[in-house]
Amino acid sequence: MWTGSKAKWSKAKVESTLATVSTASDGIVHSLEEFVAHGGNVNCLALGHKSGRVMVTGGDDKKVNMWAVGKPHCIMSLSGHTSPVEAVRFGNAEEMVVAGSMSGALKIWDLEAAKIVRTLTGHKSNIRSLDFHPYGDFVASGSLDTNTKLWDIRRKGCIFTYKGHTNCVNCLRFSPDGRWIASAGEDGLVKIWDLTAGKLLTDLKQHTGPVNCLEFHPNEFLLASASSDRTVKFWDLETFQTVSSTDGECGGIRSIFFHPEGMCIYAGSHDVMKVYGWEPSRCFDSLATGWGKVVDISIAQNQLIGATLSQTNVSTFVVDLQRVQPLGGPPSPAFSPPAPVQVPLTSSGRKSFRTERPPTQSTKQASAPKEESQEAVTPTDDDDDAQSMADIKVPEDYKQIFQPKSRIARSPTRNPEPFPAPPDDGDPEREQRKEEPYPEPVQVQHKPAPAIQPKAPVIQPKQPVKQPPREPAPPSDPVKPPPKTPSVIPADRHKPVGLPMEDFLPKQSIPVVSDQQTPPNMSESEAMSSIMKGHDSMVAVMSGRQKNLHIVRALWTGGNTKTAVESAVNMNDQAVIVDLLNVLCAKPGLWNLDVCMIMLPNMKDLLNSKYENYVHVGCNALKLVLKTFGSLIKTNVSAPPNVGVDISREERYRKCKKCYDHFMDVRTVLSGKSQVQGKLGSTFRELQLLMATIE
Repeated sequence: MWTGSKAKWSKAKVESTLATVSTASDGIVHSLEEFVAHGGNVNCLALGHKSGRVMVTGGDDKKVNMWAVGKPHCIMSLSGHTSPVEAVRFGNAEEMVVAGSMSGALKIWDLEAAKIVRTLTGHKSNIRSLDFHPYGDFVASGSLDTNTKLWDIRRKGCIFTYKGHTNCVNCLRFSPDGRWIASAGEDGLVKIWDLTAGKLLTDLKQHTGPVNCLEFHPNEFLLASASSDRTVKFWDLETFQTVSSTDGECGGIRSIFFHPEGMCIYAGSHDVMKVYGWEPSRCFDSLATGWGKVVDISIAQNQLIGATLSQTNVSTFVVDLQRVQPLGGPPSPAFSPPAPVQVPLTSSGRKSFRTERPPTQSTKQASAPKEESQEAVTPTDDDDDAQSMADIKVPEDYKQIFQPKSRIARSPTRNPEPFPAPPDDGDPEREQRKEEPYPEPVQVQHKPAPAIQPKAPVIQPKQPVKQPPREPAPPSDPVKPPPKTPSVIPADRHKPVGLPMEDFLPKQSIPVVSDQQTPPNMSESEAMSSIMKGHDSMVAVMSGRQKNLHIVRALWTGGNTKTAVESAVNMNDQAVIVDLLNVLCAKPGLWNLDVCMIMLPNMKDLLNSKYENYVHVGCNALKLVLKTFGSLIKTNVSAPPNVGVDISREERYRKCKKCYDHFMDVRTVLSGKSQVQGKLGSTFRELQLLMATIE
């Protein structure tokens, strides 16, 4: 198939490119599912970036279909568009979806209620990009008519139209704090708009080809833009200058996504995924994925999900990020930086987005006058909405994913299980087998001691008088576990609590009453095998904890204490929380109201821990917070409302009120522990006295 000098040159170029791609991608990347998604060509798709487990597609059949990632059956089909659907996007909580069509109309759906919320019209051409505001009921749309529009869902109107691009708007993203919107165009420009002022802040002009996608860093003032010129550029949003740019080593970049902790960025191009850092510019890893033209990527449970489309089909792929640099896997010699991977990636000293601040009233007031041009078209919305339908195909999946009414019911979707590796992938299966020692101690619960009891009747005829003292022995076995697992495990213990040590001893070493048979001696290899049985599982636990602490440390050394604390809390590991609280208690100057808001619910959970050490750490942290911030919280919560607008005071009041509510929850826990005896009881009573300072 390779003929002529040109073909030979092309082949050599491809081989040289593939030589730079990590050969370890075999087993790291696997295809998850491929299915027919629409009756016509599929034009667009989007993954839910909160869970990474839902997907929405739009096609030439004028329908918007909802899917569970990894399942080939459509959960729900939304109809009502009168022209092909060309852009789709989930809301931040994955409870809403917006779809834009070739006619320039937008339809917004409530997925829980399975009904249309709004139909918005105003664009003069195809919708090509969409995004939801991180806080309010606002949506942004970019079109082939070169305009970007900001819509108020509740008021059924266009708030503002941003004009400046000379070609199609390919991508839109709100900043994490909701104050800016970035637009990327076919004209090679990236524009940043101030929503409050309704004006252009700056043009970023260094791309030499169409800009396909944008992503804001999750906490730093940093923006990444990816282009058909095969580069990803990183922009400092304080100076609006380029931080760095990647080398054009692969094809045009079609999709990018920051790691949730901001450590690196994943870039998807045709059949290749690359992992980049920006200070300095470097490529951590490169994988041959075989996914074709990737459209969207998301991350969940240390796995990257990639979604692609081709004609009427949609395919999904899974990448095991624990085997990809910089999080894991063998370093790639062609791309690995000379410095260790644990170098903090967020130590640039840039400001962080204030993601906790809600949108202010001034945002609406500043842009309200632009609404009148759209109000004339909204009367037709009701007619369009009446024709819009939601056809639920799989009710069970729909209720589980989109219609949970309680937080408890939603928890499985918020912490989904990782997708399993394919059967022919040896390494992941071996890793799964290593994790199986966790249930092994439970399987050994046919304990040797109960096995001896059936042979007690053999001794009964010989010693009928001694049987009554032996009969209490069997009931004493079930009675022993409760004392071994007290409600609070003491900190000064010298052996595991609640673990029967017999289960961890070699079975052959336990004497068995038999017809004058002595147990065979164990070989050294058998003894070592028995001792090492639980070693792999313990190493896995400790390695995972070490990795979590490395992530927290990387964010901490970057000067962003709040982000580091949020990261530790999101890991759902109380051991990491305890380690972090020990550091915070040793350095009281690190505390502020933001840290208090994040940590107080976790301190309450520590009070209910079965480990005495954890309870003491939680109590000490609570005492420190009460002594430092108790009077401030009480003053702000009990202060009369201010006359006029004082944003900083309102923000402080909101934080103090949230802390106060958390303290009230803690008080409820303490009231149930006031009768506890010993050192813990006196600590609980001391906390109750301190709680009186904020009541």
